Amino acid sequence: MVPPDPAGIVVGVDGSEPSERALDWAVTEATYRGAPLHLVTSWMFPMAPGYAFTATVPEVHQAAREVCERAAEEVRRRAPQLRVSTQTLQQTPGFALVAASDGADLLVVGSRGLGGFEGLVMGSVSQYCARHASCSVVVVR
Repeated sequence: MVPPDPAGIVVGVDGSEPSERALDWAVTEATYRGAPLHLVTSWMFPMAPGYAFTATVPEVHQAAREVCERAAEEVRRRAPQLRVSTQTLQQTPGFALVAASDGADLLVVGSRGLGGFEGLVMGSVSQYCARHASCSVVVVR
């Protein structure tokens, strides 16, 4: 894990399509601003949506790290000039993203992630972040 920059753009990643759209938006914005980009993913055991086929705590943690690192590699490929850091936390997604927003300029999340119910316009994590983040929040649909 690379320590996060004290300010910049934080984006939640979980491998879902809404998360990928949020990451795309965040890369564009970070490039425009010349801001560092901090990618955050979280995981819980035994309940880890998206990692349900793993059997142990280390496997769930590793799967979450791989999601975050794949996203970081995509950012580095698309925008090599950006400073990119990653963080994988064993917390619920809302708590992890709100904690990461402390000192950030902007938090970017997808409208729904892996745990969302079909048809919801805005998931519980994005709602939690919009209410509790320490900075401005962009919810990407």
